[in-house]
Amino acid sequence: MTKVGHIYLIDDDESMRISLARMLRELGYLVEDYASASNFLEKSVPVSPAVILLDMQMPDMTGLDLQEKLLKLGRKTPIIFVSGQSHPHQIVQGLKKGAVDFLFKPFNLEELLKAVADAIDFDSRQLKRVSLDVETRRDYVSLTPREREVCGWLVKGLLNKDIAVKLGTTDATIKVHKARVMDKMHADSVQTLVKKYLESDLESHPLNR
Repeated sequence: MTKVGHIYLIDDDESMRISLARMLRELGYLVEDYASASNFLEKSVPVSPAVILLDMQMPDMTGLDLQEKLLKLGRKTPIIFVSGQSHPHQIVQGLKKGAVDFLFKPFNLEELLKAVADAIDFDSRQLKRVSLDVETRRDYVSLTPREREVCGWLVKGLLNKDIAVKLGTTDATIKVHKARVMDKMHADSVQTLVKKYLESDLESHPLNR
């Protein structure tokens, strides 16, 4: 049975890479293994949910160097660093730049599998968050300019009558606009609307500039 999850394994130690890849495949993961960071950059295709199991010390490019390049490329696949020897500053740097875990060779199998499962779960949630953002932004674009104004004031906590005064119209008109905003934004309450608005950072949407 295939688990839902993709593992990119990058390690210049051939025997380690082959045995680890085989074991992870037997456990049902989809595994792509690479002997170097440059080989990974050249041949890998981003998929999700996934995790990168990355050796810290490699001759062509260190794990930190690869992490830096992936950040610049906008690839957000979570990274678990694996290392036989690392300096504390490397660990700190890797974690600061978003690595989700750090394992030392020889590592415990259960420890590795838990780290992999947690990273893939994290990536699934990250993917879902991106999908929800896309939906929310698409819904926001469907609002008319006046509905966007009403939406903005609702998010700031104003009541219908206060919004009516701000926009120089009647309470009844605002009620109609509010109902359309809630319907188009798929929000069943003002709290849900506020949550969607803030999480997707609609304040900085191009339509509000």
